[in-house]
Amino acid sequence: MRNSVITSGEHYGAVLNQAFDYQPYLATLQSHGFNLTRTFSGAYCEPVGAFKIENNTLAPAQGNLRCPWARSDTLGYANGGNKFDLTQWDARYFQRLTDFVGAANQRGIVVELVLFCPFYEDSMWQLSPMNARNNVNGIGAIQRTEVYTLQNGGLLAVQDAMVQRIVEALKDFDNVYCEICNEPYFGGVTEEWQSHIAETIVKAQSGFKNKHLIAQNIANKSKKVENPNPNVSIFNFHYAKPPIAVAQNYSLNKVIADDETGFSGADRVKPYRLEAWDFLVAGGAAYSNLDYSFTVASVQGNAPISAPGGGGPELRQQLQILKEFIEGFDFIRMKPDDAVVKSKPPKGVTARVLCEPGKAYAVYVNGSDLTELALELPAGEYQAEWVSTKTGQVEKTDSFKHDGGSYTLQLPRYADDIALRVRAAQKGRQALLFRSDFESQSFKG
Repeated sequence: MRNSVITSGEHYGAVLNQAFDYQPYLATLQSHGFNLTRTFSGAYCEPVGAFKIENNTLAPAQGNLRCPWARSDTLGYANGGNKFDLTQWDARYFQRLTDFVGAANQRGIVVELVLFCPFYEDSMWQLSPMNARNNVNGIGAIQRTEVYTLQNGGLLAVQDAMVQRIVEALKDFDNVYCEICNEPYFGGVTEEWQSHIAETIVKAQSGFKNKHLIAQNIANKSKKVENPNPNVSIFNFHYAKPPIAVAQNYSLNKVIADDETGFSGADRVKPYRLEAWDFLVAGGAAYSNLDYSFTVASVQGNAPISAPGGGGPELRQQLQILKEFIEGFDFIRMKPDDAVVKSKPPKGVTARVLCEPGKAYAVYVNGSDLTELALELPAGEYQAEWVSTKTGQVEKTDSFKHDGGSYTLQLPRYADDIALRVRAAQKGRQALLFRSDFESQSFKG
């Protein structure tokens, strides 16, 4: 696989909010070369105004919630319409889900399907079909903090059945993975319940050709995974800056992802660009920016943002530059090694390195006022290019022959951050073959 997994996607309601037209949304992601989207299953939704998010796609208007369970003939759902029957499936939901995953697949986009989410407040629990007030099955007359435990008043069988039905519906797709639960460190979610759901997924797809990877959300910011679940292949973190979580868990040899961003102030672009570059050059494998410019009324992502996060066309363009920079390397052969940097950056400046020693080096400088950078390089001939993270333009080039040891490069003038790529120089016919291969590379897995 030659792809990095990068996106800037909407607030997770593309499937469950039937008013959201996901075709132009997916087209916008594809136009930037993005290859990931994150969406919630429909077992959880939010009330209007939750978390001070305007035009929240996770807060469908009355009558627009689409979830796995079918409506009954009994009125009384908290957000309008009939209650749900937890023993029956909504065929229209599964048609929408499979159509969404299929449309994403046609555009080269992977779908992270989040099965469950804790109920942060009672207002969220009051909207869930699993709440006894919203179903005709007499199930779910419990507190919101008990829903994701192994003693949850009969809901476990309902949750297992939902997981099995979704896994079955998606068995023919190879562009999807399932996250057990969004932010399970809130709302009473237990490790035992998460392990149970992971095992349910494994059993449900045991006979499938395409076995979907399982993701587990570990923490906000960072945490060392001490006893990794053997069924889990992707470990997700939110707001992972600085990217401490990568260094803490790199030895697991699993995908480490920063799959939600936000809460970085009024600037909708810069802090998220910095977070993305830092995380991926530190050795992270996936970056999913939460982009609030996508709404029901603006499915192409041009809406003004009134929410605790970033997004918009400018940020997406800059994340596209990052994706193209990373994919300009054979990056799956590269490993993080900040010890390559031999000079000491000034206070407030960091320099991260992802490298294949002696062949290729991706360097990211976060912070202003750096004028020179010393790198430890083996003997050889090299080509260096300083790249603007804002425009993608090469600001300065340098070709040099090196006898080994520390080599000092002079930086061009820049503001905030800048990237550097260093490659071993290619010669003669080998250079022509390398250039031809690079230019024809589709970067498809």
